[in-house]
Amino acid sequence: MPTRGVVHVHSSPLAVCPHVEWAISRALKSGAVNLHWTVQPLEPSARRAECGWSGRPGTAAEIAAELRQWPMLRFEITEEPSAGVDGERFMHVPGRGLFRAAMGAAGDIQLGEDRLRALITGSRSPEALAHALDMAMGTPWDAELEPYRYAAEGAPVTLLTRAG
Repeated sequence: MPTRGVVHVHSSPLAVCPHVEWAISRALKSGAVNLHWTVQPLEPSARRAECGWSGRPGTAAEIAAELRQWPMLRFEITEEPSAGVDGERFMHVPGRGLFRAAMGAAGDIQLGEDRLRALITGSRSPEALAHALDMAMGTPWDAELEPYRYAAEGAPVTLLTRAG
């Protein structure tokens, strides 16, 4: 059963933009992807773009694998849950690398009970547990991407999920 998602490229050097389009096309195994690039207000020399996609479950991971080849990119990719498959969320920030988490239908990051038990058991203090939970939820990635998420005046906005 197909699923869908959204790719948000929050910042890309201008010279890398065609490579991003080719990478997404390879992952989607489709014809050419042509993104509408706009200036990233936080980095006027960088560009931003977003697009919706549809494909088989696991496509978000394939797109993330393609895009992480350019470590200077800031991007997010979501994949909605589908029959028998959890959704996923990927975030990439230069210097921090790629973050991946399971995502529920409302777009929330989901942590399984075994993962939570391991975090609790491995934490020697409340502060250590708080840090481990922040890392498991991608809080540092979210904090770095948040300023880049705001679309420039008039830029298209693609919703992460849509109420059905």
